[in-house]
Amino acid sequence: MRSRPNQPSTRRRTILSALLAPVLVVGALTVAAEASVPPPPAGWTTVWSDDFNGAGGSLPSSANWIIDTGHGYPGGPGNWGTGEIQNYTNSPNNLSLDGAGNLKITPLRDGAGNWTSARIETQRSDFKPPSGGTVAMEARIQMPNVTGDAALGYWPAFWALGQPYRGNYWNWPGIGEFDIMENVNGINSVWGVLHCGVNPGGPCNETSGIANSRACPGASCQSAFHTYRFEWDTSISPNQFRWYVDGQQFHSVSQGQLPADTWNNMTSHAGYFLLLNLAIGGAFPDALNGPTPRASTVPGHPMLVDYVAVSTRGGGTTPPPTTPPTTPPPGGSSAYSTIQAESYTQQGGTGVETTTDSGGGQNLMQLGNGDWAMYRGIDFGSSAARQFTGRVASGAAGGVSGLVEVRLDSRSNAPIGSFAIANTGGWQNWRSVPANITNVTGVHDVYLTFTSGQPADFVNVNWFTFAH
Repeated sequence: MRSRPNQPSTRRRTILSALLAPVLVVGALTVAAEASVPPPPAGWTTVWSDDFNGAGGSLPSSANWIIDTGHGYPGGPGNWGTGEIQNYTNSPNNLSLDGAGNLKITPLRDGAGNWTSARIETQRSDFKPPSGGTVAMEARIQMPNVTGDAALGYWPAFWALGQPYRGNYWNWPGIGEFDIMENVNGINSVWGVLHCGVNPGGPCNETSGIANSRACPGASCQSAFHTYRFEWDTSISPNQFRWYVDGQQFHSVSQGQLPADTWNNMTSHAGYFLLLNLAIGGAFPDALNGPTPRASTVPGHPMLVDYVAVSTRGGGTTPPPTTPPTTPPPGGSSAYSTIQAESYTQQGGTGVETTTDSGGGQNLMQLGNGDWAMYRGIDFGSSAARQFTGRVASGAAGGVSGLVEVRLDSRSNAPIGSFAIANTGGWQNWRSVPANITNVTGVHDVYLTFTSGQPADFVNVNWFTFAH
């Protein structure tokens, strides 16, 4: 079952002692950055890329990137959910092209000891394999060239988050996270991590995740550029995730290692967006050498990114960027039929699992504050509906409750009715709960929205219906 603590983490990092011993490689000269994105291997097609060519001191392309600022997403956990201390800015002092074909993310500390740095994420959030094919997410990066006591607290990363995280910052890790490259404290090692399932614990051992690490081949991670790559392969059964550094595989996770609903929840949504950031302090660096940063930590050592590219292989073509339809599609369901909750047209923050309720099928799983699902073109007819009934279950902890609300045509419209729900005796202990609604006729998009004063999940939904 999905569980959210008061401060859920995105990108809580692996703390596995077997992975922590660095393998030291004696210094090497920094490799000159490439001027453009290299062509993909034979059989692959580049579907998106950025080579960071441009005038020195300029910001990265706003057509490609969103610049995150502050200490967290509005409405999300503080300090980005990881305990990192820096303030992210859009200042060229922290984030800029270097004029030599690289993106430069530079952490700085002012005279009062306050740290600033930068974090960006792709505008696109639909990166996933074509049906029956493979997607690769790749970047060529030189980690901050600082080691030892001077590096304590440095936390560079290249990673991906599931699209449903946008706008709902409390559904991690169920929506999935791929850490393609992360590093802490100037250690000569790259960590690859999968985050999934529930937090804490669950099939991905959260908040640690399923991880592996290795030293960078040849030259150290800090002294040279290396290519970090993640592949999601649906051309084989079971499907597989794979992590590489300079073409050498060092980690994999198979679909067969995880429960079917866990895999489905992180792979069946619209796709993923990519992130690049350089944090200071937080859970992962503190776990190895905490607390960080320290007085010995030296600011001003940038992470350099030569390029980022997404490519696909096999399985037809990759769908274009997701855009909302300009008009509702025809069709829909009768309001007076049993509407299966998993048959939504759009959603935010939801997952599905196999239900034990009579009739079988699936249910929306552990929904919490801010989650929602939309059902297109529900026909109420000319005789007004006056009642709503939801088939719900809850395994929420004592004191945790919330509202199941019905809204029409927009999530921002006021609810036409709602009912409160708390623990029913378990996440699969089902009951049908009725509620009066404002009289409704005609055809409408129906939104189920979930509101609670607590961040914890409070309800599952199997189906709903309306009555006169």
